[in-house]
Amino acid sequence: MITRVTALVLVCLGSLLAVAQATSIPSAPSTRSTSALININTADATTLAREMKGIGESKARAIVEHRQKNGAFRSVDELALVKGIGSKTLENNRARLTVGAGSASTRPSSGSAAAGPGTRIPAQNAPKPGAGGR
Repeated sequence: MITRVTALVLVCLGSLLAVAQATSIPSAPSTRSTSALININTADATTLAREMKGIGESKARAIVEHRQKNGAFRSVDELALVKGIGSKTLENNRARLTVGAGSASTRPSSGSAAAGPGTRIPAQNAPKPGAGGR
């Protein structure tokens, strides 16, 4: 009788151990984080390559170079302007990307950060001749 009880206990323990191992041992560690948003206006190339699906080091560097040359992205959609970033890559990453708050004001300017007297107004914002009074 004791051997039957012992065998039954061992079988139950073995089953419990198998279930515990299956649920407590994580699968292969993920190299991508899913909790925090990636700010494409502040992230460096290493972070972009690590966190974005389908983006390697060279495309990540292209994103940073585009941002440095053209200024901050105003929307996540502008990421498609970077050579090598297609609509599929954009859609695969859209939920994890952000441009942050107030990023439109981080565009590079041709002069100082604050516009003052003598600062040229870009052509697209300049008043049309004869359209307004003096």
